[in-house]
Amino acid sequence: MISSLDISTSGLIAQRVRLNAISGNIANMSTQRNENNELVPYQARYVVFKTDEKLKTPDGAVGVKVESVETEDIEPSYKYEPSSPLAIREGPRKGYVAYPRINLTTEFVDALEATRAYEANIGVMEVTKNLGQQTLRILA
Repeated sequence: MISSLDISTSGLIAQRVRLNAISGNIANMSTQRNENNELVPYQARYVVFKTDEKLKTPDGAVGVKVESVETEDIEPSYKYEPSSPLAIREGPRKGYVAYPRINLTTEFVDALEATRAYEANIGVMEVTKNLGQQTLRILA
């Protein structure tokens, strides 16, 4: 029974990391400078999960862990804004401003999916807790 709580806890932690990445993507949809103040549009981050064989039930269920948080490496979207101070000054994209290529609808759907998975793990923990309480009542 405790191992099922551990598995659900691993799912909660993994989904929390995923929600943090999604919220960062949404918050930085218009960020055009990186940490070093260079004119580089924000690149979306995505969480990669991996099974965690250390968290195992006798029936073969396993936990999950965050393997990595990957940065998407795609071409930014460009908008022609020659009067902007962020516009590219030279080259074939002169006068264009680079924006992060983040789809708000996709991010919202991912956030909804992560929230539902989080809620499902909480539900499993509640059922496990109730089963433990019922078992103690029967034994007492």
